[in-house]
Amino acid sequence: MAVFTSVSLDELSGWVAQFPLGKALAIKGISSGIENTNFFITTEAGEYVLTIFEKLAFEQLPFYLELMRHLAQRDVLVPEPIANHQGSIINALHGKPASIVTKLIGASQLAPQPVHCAEVGAMLAKMHLAGRDFGIRQPNLRGIEWRRETAPAVMTYLDDDTRQLLTAEMAFQENFATGDIYPKLQVGPVHADLFRNNVMFDGDRLTGFFDFYFAGWDTWLFDVAVTVNDWCIDLQCGELDEARVRAMLDAYHRVRPFTAAEQSAWQPMLRAGALRFWLSRLYDFHLPREAEMLTPHDPTHFERILKLRIAKTPPALVAPA
Repeated sequence: MAVFTSVSLDELSGWVAQFPLGKALAIKGISSGIENTNFFITTEAGEYVLTIFEKLAFEQLPFYLELMRHLAQRDVLVPEPIANHQGSIINALHGKPASIVTKLIGASQLAPQPVHCAEVGAMLAKMHLAGRDFGIRQPNLRGIEWRRETAPAVMTYLDDDTRQLLTAEMAFQENFATGDIYPKLQVGPVHADLFRNNVMFDGDRLTGFFDFYFAGWDTWLFDVAVTVNDWCIDLQCGELDEARVRAMLDAYHRVRPFTAAEQSAWQPMLRAGALRFWLSRLYDFHLPREAEMLTPHDPTHFERILKLRIAKTPPALVAPA
């Protein structure tokens, strides 16, 4: 379990008294996630999720939590932050920022079919549209600037072939980001980490997106690419499953039609999504942080995906008429 900060039930009981949730009854660590410490907590008012932020500072958190509240108030299925008696949704626990949010029902769908991908695509488009009038701006902290800083840090650990691949893709993405198409892409708040384990389903019904702590302002197409690169692939080899890709993209397009610029940028953005997670996994693998229990993800998974997105033309963003 990735627990950076331990919290006992006694410690939780004293801290949770500031919320309108009654007494704390139970606390259990959540194994997923490598950036924050997460717990399921039970109080007299029900079940919630407690997050202690290990890297994000107090001044960064209003973007994430206020975005979740903004989306929830516009009928996007996301956890809603709980304010304490003074109205604060960010409060210190063991000297670190922490929050409590509502717990979604259901479970993650780890073997998605086209029906699940369509649900995710439609809700993702709804989320993007709902975020257009969100008033706080913060860049994607794993965006272009982060790539420029992180790639040199991992280069020394790579063999010649892997270093060559990373160098070439970094150059490709730099050229794309400074070209004519990129500035024309639609932008706004994005989830930026919408993997299978960050979405809940009750049967075939989507019940919510969660873990918004990589969110930021970026192109909406980047968000779509990251999502397709996880939901619509064979996890063993990284190949795209066209039926799932088509279901997700068509459902998204019905809610928020893709633009001509986005259609031109589709393959480069799929590559950008693969590069982002390859880089973060390389960093976590070669430069790990201490935790009570933390197993970094295998970086070769997204290396394979990147190679495939370079080599093969993906299904069209918009289906031919």
